[in-house]
Amino acid sequence: MAAGTQGIPFDRMRIALVSEHSSPLAAPGTLDSGSQNLHVAELATALAALGHKVAVYTRRDDPHVPQRVQTASGYEVVHVNAGPAIRMRGDDVLDHTGDFVQFLKLAWKARRPDVVHAHGWLSGIAAVLSARNTQVPVVQTYHRISTATPQHRRLNGSTSTKRMAVERLVGHEAARIVATCQAEARDVLGMGVDKSKLSVVPRGVDLNLFCPPTTLVDRLCARRVVSVGRVMPRKGFEETIRALSTVEGVELVIAGGGAQGDVRDEPETRRLIALAEYLGVASRLVFAGHLPHAELPVLLRSADVVVCAPRQWSSGCAALEAMACGTPVVATSVGGLTDAVVDGVTGVLVPSGKPDGIAKALRGLLADGTQRTLLSAGGQERARARYSWHRCAADLVRIYTAVSGKRTAGNGGNNRTIRSTRSNGLAPKRDSR
Repeated sequence: MAAGTQGIPFDRMRIALVSEHSSPLAAPGTLDSGSQNLHVAELATALAALGHKVAVYTRRDDPHVPQRVQTASGYEVVHVNAGPAIRMRGDDVLDHTGDFVQFLKLAWKARRPDVVHAHGWLSGIAAVLSARNTQVPVVQTYHRISTATPQHRRLNGSTSTKRMAVERLVGHEAARIVATCQAEARDVLGMGVDKSKLSVVPRGVDLNLFCPPTTLVDRLCARRVVSVGRVMPRKGFEETIRALSTVEGVELVIAGGGAQGDVRDEPETRRLIALAEYLGVASRLVFAGHLPHAELPVLLRSADVVVCAPRQWSSGCAALEAMACGTPVVATSVGGLTDAVVDGVTGVLVPSGKPDGIAKALRGLLADGTQRTLLSAGGQERARARYSWHRCAADLVRIYTAVSGKRTAGNGGNNRTIRSTRSNGLAPKRDSR
């Protein structure tokens, strides 16, 4: 982390992060990992850097990993035996939540956390059931809510109905709901959750890793556009390729794995290549496949513009990383992108599913170096001012402190109250809602 612990007024807490279906140890961008895995890993790192005792509980999906792993980042990962130690879909994991709950109850009875922060709906139900009849408050972050999914994808039987019921139950039982963006907050309110329980704390970005370039990067064409994400229809790569067909002298590099593994073997990749051939832009299209997270900044810095064009939802992760690197962003107005990208200040927002809008924004930016420079500066400033993991973690600690109602000494499970948030003049800040 770029920032240190200086100026954080909170006593050290014992924090349990529950991420049942998303291990923070999974390599970012692989089949086993998405934005939630990275979010939990970075948050745990930031909380530990502030001096808190952090344990992440996740389901064991590999029989060879040890039960407890102390990471170099200062937090512990606890692998919970709940069902077979294999990769499973979310709805299959739900069938083994009882085992997960029993483990948490015993673990927290032996060493009680001051606060539990659950990530995802599966983690939420495990956390609230485990914390029932205790004084441990549960904070919930959904990351994505089923009711935000298009109707045609929700009409698939009892699993979706069950998930929606679970999400609502968790929303009513949790002490606080933390949304990562305003769009998610609106979805939470749409479930009937009390507005007074809702806060918004965005996901962060690693500002040490994602930072402006110090040297120029070689590339094949005079101009380069980059898109990042798993190669699947909802990511909007088709619209970006169609936009490319109207923008001359530009190469498009798509970096990301496929839904099943090797992107080169994916039906969606083959479909997009066929589309590019039909449009006459195949020679300007590069599928880079999965890149290790540490190598992603180099690619983002090499671009004149980064396009984030999902059709329906995005955490905004790639846009934030591009902004932190000083690369202007063209993004669709969905999900966390509408919070991260300030239209005309840090990038350009366009309607989703509209190749013409992407093409128009690209032509404008690629022809105007001054505007790109202004957006670059604006993006860097916004990323550093609002989206550092240091700030995001500090905002969450304020929420943890408020819901716990006391401050505890992180000394091996001693839950003695040290002082209230008001007794030392450090009343919690009002949460953004």
